[in-house]
Amino acid sequence: MFTPQGPTLRELTVQALSSVEHGYDLLAPKFEATPFRTPDRILTAVARALEELGPFDTGLDLCCGTGAGLPVLRSVCAGRVTGVDFSTNMLAEARRRHPTATLVRADALALPFTAAFDLAVSFGAFGHFLPDEQRTLFAGVHAALRPGGTLAFPLPAPPPVGSRAYWALWAFDTAMRVRNAVWRPPFVMYYRTFRLPDVRAHLEETGFQVTHQPLPAFGTRPDGSPNCRLVVARKG
Repeated sequence: MFTPQGPTLRELTVQALSSVEHGYDLLAPKFEATPFRTPDRILTAVARALEELGPFDTGLDLCCGTGAGLPVLRSVCAGRVTGVDFSTNMLAEARRRHPTATLVRADALALPFTAAFDLAVSFGAFGHFLPDEQRTLFAGVHAALRPGGTLAFPLPAPPPVGSRAYWALWAFDTAMRVRNAVWRPPFVMYYRTFRLPDVRAHLEETGFQVTHQPLPAFGTRPDGSPNCRLVVARKG
């Protein structure tokens, strides 16, 4: 599905009926050939923005998957680059693609780091965390960063209400809620539960100082607001 090298419909169905961890273990060998992999356009835009915010020494890619974000860290960090994920097979793919990176298997809600990094990034993973889990997630990142450290991630603007994209995301999230209500184990992935006002509040409650800036490569909406922002949370 998606490309000849990507997963088949049957494989995606098996993944969707699995837990998040097992589902990604199954998908890992073909993940790079799916639309779920963070596009290079986003990675490039974030790397350019981070160049203006540095310098940074050590970097952490939270929920790194197959490692698409690791080159972003390598381009802006002078020191060690680390990726963390809880899927063994996704980490195996990341290790094959990025043999010089440090890769750690761990739950993002229980990170095994204390004051170890100057920069943390994450790409496309926050839909796997329910709103009530976001405080725990951000608290763990806060603890993993050194004083003055930065958490940065891209956040696209929500599609206009009533647009085709709006209804597509609404339908996906609704299907996921129905699936999780009737099937175990759950597969948590929602596109409409990570909203800027809520995210900012959770980050600030955790102790971050939060700003955000437009990513110019993605242009603006009719009202002049950016289509995609870089959220920048600094540890005091």
